[in-house]
Amino acid sequence: MSFSLIILGLLSSVLFGGLIVSFFNATNNSQMIKFSLAFSGGFLLAIIFEHLLPDIYHDGAHDLGLYILFGFLIQLILEYFSGGIEHGHIHVHKGQSLPWALFISLSIHSVIEGLPLGNQYAGMQVAHQHVHESLFWGIIFHQIPVSIALMTLLMNTKLSKLSTWVFLFLFASMTPLGALLGLKFTPEQFGLDLHIILAVVVGMFLHISTTIIFETSENHKFNLLKLTSILFGCGLAMLLY
Repeated sequence: MSFSLIILGLLSSVLFGGLIVSFFNATNNSQMIKFSLAFSGGFLLAIIFEHLLPDIYHDGAHDLGLYILFGFLIQLILEYFSGGIEHGHIHVHKGQSLPWALFISLSIHSVIEGLPLGNQYAGMQVAHQHVHESLFWGIIFHQIPVSIALMTLLMNTKLSKLSTWVFLFLFASMTPLGALLGLKFTPEQFGLDLHIILAVVVGMFLHISTTIIFETSENHKFNLLKLTSILFGCGLAMLLY
């Protein structure tokens, strides 16, 4: 997959989520978000264990587990400010102000997850390209429900319709920005293991995917449709590569 197609796909996934909310005038998308998040959580968890972790430990340094933990903790801190919108937590109040802390923390997360996609084209071996394509699809499937949640939130703020789309586009550009930064700056240029950034992203996704799965239950019981969504996500991830 070419780098330009990756950038286009990352932008389109977020704008697609926004279009779902805007065109269908869906200001309450809780069920849609839950099911799509359940699917993405299963997909992310599968690519972590099936593709990303094996790649990291096969070719990377032995201390990369520390960076996985670091990524896990980074995501924990980011979600303190985002309120957990990454796994479907949104608190909508009509006429509220733009939640800057949420938007900035979500943007930081998006920039970080885009970095290893750029690293691939800056020097990763061709033999490992499939790993980063699975990461690309994991980001795509996760960004859609997150963008639905964010657009739902933005549409209930004091922002005009134009401003709402401007902010959604700004958010959509964050992961491509991370990919471009990863293309220009790699850990290898600073004498570091090339898998460090990927390890951090894996830690972040490990936190997100497990939280999605555990919070997809109501009263500690899995809804059959949600369970099916998780299993379908896992199955698709294992079938693709």
